Amino acid sequence: MNNTNYRYPRQAEARVVEGMSDTPVVLVAGPRQAGKTTLVSHIAGQGMRYLTLDDDVTLLAAREDPAGLIRSLDRAVIDEIQRAPELLPAIKKSVDEDRRFGRFLLTGSANLMVLPKVTESLAGRMETVILLPLSQSEIHRETTNWLDNVFAGRIPEAAVPVVGDDMAEIVVKGGYPEALARQTPRRRTAWCRQYVDALIQRDVRDIADIEKQEQLPRFLCALSQMAGQLCNYTKLGGQVGLDSKTAAKYMGVLEHMFLTKRIEPWTDNRFSRVVKTPKLQFIDSGLLTTLAGFSAISSPGDRTRFGHFLESFVFGELLKHATTADSDYHIFYYRDHDKVEVDYVVENTAGFLAGVEVKAAATVKENDLKGIRRLAKAAGRKWLCGIILYDGDITLPLGKNIWAAPLSSLWGNAP
Repeated sequence: MNNTNYRYPRQAEARVVEGMSDTPVVLVAGPRQAGKTTLVSHIAGQGMRYLTLDDDVTLLAAREDPAGLIRSLDRAVIDEIQRAPELLPAIKKSVDEDRRFGRFLLTGSANLMVLPKVTESLAGRMETVILLPLSQSEIHRETTNWLDNVFAGRIPEAAVPVVGDDMAEIVVKGGYPEALARQTPRRRTAWCRQYVDALIQRDVRDIADIEKQEQLPRFLCALSQMAGQLCNYTKLGGQVGLDSKTAAKYMGVLEHMFLTKRIEPWTDNRFSRVVKTPKLQFIDSGLLTTLAGFSAISSPGDRTRFGHFLESFVFGELLKHATTADSDYHIFYYRDHDKVEVDYVVENTAGFLAGVEVKAAATVKENDLKGIRRLAKAAGRKWLCGIILYDGDITLPLGKNIWAAPLSSLWGNAP
């Protein structure tokens, strides 16, 4: 296993190490090319045997004789486990017979719990750690967690403010390590096309039996034009010649592969005037902008489009912080029947809420507070604070428990 590409410290590393100290099986799950193999190689070192199911011979052995393959292993890393879910019952049997901690370190580029061939549970035997593409905190080598800070009452500030075209460039690049290594939009586009082609040719068939698989690239491009909008499967499918049922199935596949995510609306049971339809978002803004054919802001129209991509970027950052935070958080959105919205609602396990609004502008206007105030009223005693992330460089109070904070505070230091 090669550790030469271990360039960025991953905040999930501590969780993987901790899991291996008291759990027989640890799964690192996330999209392809997010850095899973690099991370587990770094953690495992030379003490564990390494197998990748991207190797055709190893994959054949796993599918033909899963029990025999697992019997031959003492402690092992198994890469891309979703390609041979037949191994999971054999791993379960092996760890039931030998409960030593840290025996198997798995990686998967799909949500294993939705794979049709997984019939036996590893509940109580396996811990799952999500590894998404690099967060800006990891890229800038910052260790503070934005969500933990906010819910602790520490309103973040930007350590080194980033605004304007520099912020746009960060959004366009995204967080895939291989995409970040490409120096030009043209090269990032080439990488993105190859990435999507590889996913469709190699991974989709492993996790779902879908018709018209060749339509997936066009479907992804159609999705890129609707990021941040309410899910309308009839409209989506119509753009590429699919019915709404097939479009919904495609959406599920892409979500299981950690490329997109449906965001559910936040609702209080006592508050009935809330839209119930989920929103669509991409997890990586770099993949999104490349699919949408966006590379830079050169006109006012580009600035409007950029606002949608910026929302996806912020969602990805919040999601990454949620996967590595000390506390548990869930991300929703808010929209009532008056069409008053808040981009993101973050809720902790105690039910307290923080509203996050995203603005591509360098100023915040009175009307920008409307959604936050409506959400605060709906949340009542569970309301914690509202933060408007904007393209500025200082944190300012805008009223009781409402702040404007720089977008770059997402990877800054709390005061």
